[in-house]
Amino acid sequence: MVSGSVVLTDQFSKYIIKLNFVLYDQIIVIEKFFNITYILNPGGAFGFFANQSLAVRKFIFLFMSSVVALFVLWFYKKCAKDFIFLSYGLALIFGGAIGNLIDRFRYGKVVDYLDFYIGSSHWPAFNIADSGISIGMGILIYHILFNKVPDF
Repeated sequence: MVSGSVVLTDQFSKYIIKLNFVLYDQIIVIEKFFNITYILNPGGAFGFFANQSLAVRKFIFLFMSSVVALFVLWFYKKCAKDFIFLSYGLALIFGGAIGNLIDRFRYGKVVDYLDFYIGSSHWPAFNIADSGISIGMGILIYHILFNKVPDF
């Protein structure tokens, strides 16, 4: 349910962006803080690996992302019953990974549009899938740090 919601919300928002924006179009939402800016990101979350060659990016983002998604799914099945909060975090990661994988298969890049900045300090544009991955990773890190993970 959580993963599906992330994927559907992510893909719907990207559809709306692609339908209403031309690449690099921008709407200022909150001046000097937040814009909606349509970009295609060849890298990972927040532009990670964007400068690598196409072959490296394809390997990392198609093959490795698929392997990681399968691992997250396996880990989810191990902890869903006894570690509810952790299972939500893993579902967020899985949904975000699938949302961005869909873009990679469809466009070869990921649609990003949430653009935050303060003055000249600028955060790389991102999307709902990236947000799901980031929040899910925060939950996972919390559980690892406080040893609240299942025994294998």
